[in-house]
Amino acid sequence: MLRRTYLALTAAALISGPAFADGHSKDIVDTAVGAGSFGTLVAAVQAAGLVDTLKGDGPFTVFAPTDDAFAALPEGTVENLLKSENKDQLTAILTYHVVAGKVMSTDLSNGMMATTVQGTDVKIMTEGGVTVGGANVTAADIEASNGVIHVIDAVIMPKM
Repeated sequence: MLRRTYLALTAAALISGPAFADGHSKDIVDTAVGAGSFGTLVAAVQAAGLVDTLKGDGPFTVFAPTDDAFAALPEGTVENLLKSENKDQLTAILTYHVVAGKVMSTDLSNGMMATTVQGTDVKIMTEGGVTVGGANVTAADIEASNGVIHVIDAVIMPKM
């Protein structure tokens, strides 16, 4: 298990290497755009009107679902959430993926509860690999000028 986690984190570090090439001068939004695997997340952040917030001073910790994570949702879910009449629900889901402050992987402990910007807590587990709200962290500690991104393999949903 430890070997698999080590290999996954090593691969993630190699893949995310270009994000570090500019000395962390990009904010969270620009880092996500530059990575190329967060198109749906970026579109959702734009639709929710959260771009300026996530480009702000922060610091923020973002648990960022990949495009594949969004694609795994039931058919039509993303399209429905992107409708203007569902902006409040989309905002609640997106802010559930954000924690105020810069939380690095070394700050995590098993069973830790982190209060999200949405206002409710998300559970973080570290045994057998790191999970956030049940989603696996596939790449950790991608630093940006205003915080850090941890890549997750699923969209986590707040209890609403």
